[in-house]
Amino acid sequence: MSKKVLIFSAPSGSGKSTIVGHILKIYKESMEFSVSATSRKPRGQEKNGREYFFVTPSAFRKLIGEDAFVEYEEVYEDHFYGTLKSEVERIWDAGHTIVFDVDVKGGINLKKYFGDKALSVFIQAPSVEALRERLIKRGTDTPEAIEERVEKAAVEITYAPAFDYVLINDDLQTAFAEIEQVVSSFLSEHDETTHP
Repeated sequence: MSKKVLIFSAPSGSGKSTIVGHILKIYKESMEFSVSATSRKPRGQEKNGREYFFVTPSAFRKLIGEDAFVEYEEVYEDHFYGTLKSEVERIWDAGHTIVFDVDVKGGINLKKYFGDKALSVFIQAPSVEALRERLIKRGTDTPEAIEERVEKAAVEITYAPAFDYVLINDDLQTAFAEIEQVVSSFLSEHDETTHP
């Protein structure tokens, strides 16, 4: 059994969580979502070990010193996010494919780390304007926050060529069918090329 990784990254509002959820539902017996560690406080109904492993900034720094991360990032002062090596090993030991839902920089770093074991997918809205409309419809952000996310998305889109596959999420059902095919092909292609 080969150890495989799926990495999904996208600007905010591209439909990433919906697409990742769809893939996890289809492959519920053989795939597992990798829970990241963060030094930020839980929000709303978030539970430790489900959405994130919540640790203090000092505990996070200690883990960095112990080389406990595959990759990590200090998004802004004392706000860290990272992928624990122990989480990767736990999922692989269970014989499952790891699914990452990470920001664009995290996606690029994970692809560098895992190389051919990983399929990195960049999900994007058909245009920056379509992205703005989706964020407005979602109704969870202030107009200022929406403009900030749209500006960030415009920059993140320039990183799309660093990914193995770019999925344009224009129509959700079409995107589902496309990603199913891409993932299925990646999984079978790697099963044939595993070496003892």
